[in-house]
Amino acid sequence: MSNHKRPSDEITKGFRRAPARAMLRAVGLTDEDFTKPQMAVATSWNQVTPCNYHLDKLAVEAQKGVNNAGAVALIFNTIAVSDGIAMGHEGMRASLVSRENIADAYELVMHAERFDGAVTIAGCDKSLPGMLMGMARLNLPGCFLYGGTIMPGKFRGKDVNIQDVFEAVGAVARGTMSEEDLLELEKEACPGAGSCGGMFTANTMATIGEAIGMAPIGSSSAPATHIRRKEWANTAGAIAVRAVEENLTPRMIMTKPAFENAIMAVNACGGSTNAVLHLLAMAHECGVDLSLDDFNRLAAQTPHIADLKPGGQYVMADLDKVGGIPVILKELLDAGHLHGDALTVTGQTMAEALADAPNADGTIVHPFSNPVHADGGLLVLRGTAAPGGGVVKVASTGIREFRGPARVFSGEEAAMDAVVEGKIKDGDVIVIRDEGPIGGPGMREMLGVTGAVMGAGLGETVALITDGRFSGATRGFCIGHVCPESVEGGPIGLMEEGDIININVAELRLDLEVDEATLAERRARYQRPTPKYTRGVLHKYALLVGPASSGAVLD
Repeated sequence: MSNHKRPSDEITKGFRRAPARAMLRAVGLTDEDFTKPQMAVATSWNQVTPCNYHLDKLAVEAQKGVNNAGAVALIFNTIAVSDGIAMGHEGMRASLVSRENIADAYELVMHAERFDGAVTIAGCDKSLPGMLMGMARLNLPGCFLYGGTIMPGKFRGKDVNIQDVFEAVGAVARGTMSEEDLLELEKEACPGAGSCGGMFTANTMATIGEAIGMAPIGSSSAPATHIRRKEWANTAGAIAVRAVEENLTPRMIMTKPAFENAIMAVNACGGSTNAVLHLLAMAHECGVDLSLDDFNRLAAQTPHIADLKPGGQYVMADLDKVGGIPVILKELLDAGHLHGDALTVTGQTMAEALADAPNADGTIVHPFSNPVHADGGLLVLRGTAAPGGGVVKVASTGIREFRGPARVFSGEEAAMDAVVEGKIKDGDVIVIRDEGPIGGPGMREMLGVTGAVMGAGLGETVALITDGRFSGATRGFCIGHVCPESVEGGPIGLMEEGDIININVAELRLDLEVDEATLAERRARYQRPTPKYTRGVLHKYALLVGPASSGAVLD
């Protein structure tokens, strides 16, 4: 073991720390344990959602890995919110807020208990970035591990997942599917533990975990129920101990080149728009200068090569069968689109860690010479409708230009009602405002609306823009994170029914075709909505949160 001073020395050394040691003896530590590095295993385990349901078992395996490597581990949990359950109602306002709570909880326990390092294990959309943000903030050595993906369900001989259920709601509203069929689908879509199966937000952030170097290469694609998950948890424990021995800290790994690797990986796999929000927040914690312009710069040189839902045919469990995320990373590396000298949590460089990775199979992961789409998965649009930017996932749609009249709604519920009641027509641009980080508060995801749009058969004939955000399962021509948000004076708050909105992906433009004089008159009579919450965590969040264009962080 390294002889450098460790945080745990403050609770394990000297007669003054006898009370602390007395407490630790009560949970099973011995004299010998007080000579070892004190490690945490932090998970977002709960029984609220299948994404986290099994993490307690992985925590025990990680603890064994730490102990076998010569340190001593104690387990603690953070909270976690189920986006799938919270979707489409007031509960979704807590989702993004939970990311900050998870990072804060990790910081507080690690800081108070003077742990030397950690294994962090996360299973759902906000727990992955929340753990990585906490690790970056404290900069204590550690290893990140994903809990794993859910297996597909089976519905009348076809693989299905939660995305199909959300879209089926729109089909029922449209009259093209019966409620009885929807109930049958509902019962089959989620067959057990694990995160939502496509390249949705959890699997996107798992991809980022490997690409940015904080998760062991090859550790993320095995399904939650596979025996390899326990093996990886045990390995992660040993890796974390080695990181403590070598004082290999998260900010040594999560450098600007590592963030660029992550962005290129997200583009290559057609990942979630939430990746923009979370990578900006993680970079903020690392002190890395990352901006929206970096996303467009890297998207311009990175084609979409992984044929994964929602922009393709396959799910994470299928990717695992052909070699997992390393296949995507190796294809990027071999094409000169990855920083091979970036450091990983094992101490290897990215190039060294990918030395034995399989080549692209040609079906699930395409070679660079034959991509799924020539352009990258995520782009940032700017213009008179979004001076501060808006994010579109082009990997999930064939549309590149759209011009149409605005259908303006304050809040998600009104837009959802319009979709299910058949009031949205071909050519419309659905505008959902007052859903930003401050105005929401909480920047709700809109999978209920976007799923209903797809289920209603409007996915290729309407566009949607919002100052809120989308689930990773969203597909169609949808632009989120529009900045400035409505309550901060953004043009999205000044739009009126029938205004013409022009979207041009090739030119990276999102424009409102209303003259400045008219906008000035509207701005003069604009009245900011009354805050929805005047106490509690959502009120505090609205007072502190910054814009989506900088990651919606609380500093």
